[in-house]
Amino acid sequence: MPARAGRIGRSTAGRRSDRGAVTIEAALALCSLTLVAALALGAIGAGAASVRCTDAARELVRLAARGEPDRGRAVAARLAPAGARIELEVRGDEATGEVTTTPLRILPVRLTGRAVAVLEPGAVLEPEAGGRAGRPAGGEP
Repeated sequence: MPARAGRIGRSTAGRRSDRGAVTIEAALALCSLTLVAALALGAIGAGAASVRCTDAARELVRLAARGEPDRGRAVAARLAPAGARIELEVRGDEATGEVTTTPLRILPVRLTGRAVAVLEPGAVLEPEAGGRAGRPAGGEP
């Protein structure tokens, strides 16, 4: 059989097949999109937890400034994320509240909300153990 004139090229035996390349690229793209969506949801959740900590700290010091620190702790425990640490510090005529939580235990990230208020005239607060009283939310000692 005579060779065909004018045909220059490689045989198809030496070519690598591209079959499946699109499938792998699509799988990697889906994994990347899933990771980005998970990070976005985590950021939204962390933002919401931060706002809840700030709200809880604000209510804690507002009620403490009125002379009701126990009620303030109870309200803050309801507003704070689960497992948050609630602290109230009284120095002179100033009350400082701090609510701290870790949204994901596997990550070393701590979110803190802090608020300060001046005690109202007539409000008497006794500082506990050096002026600082910290308790986890939920009434646990």
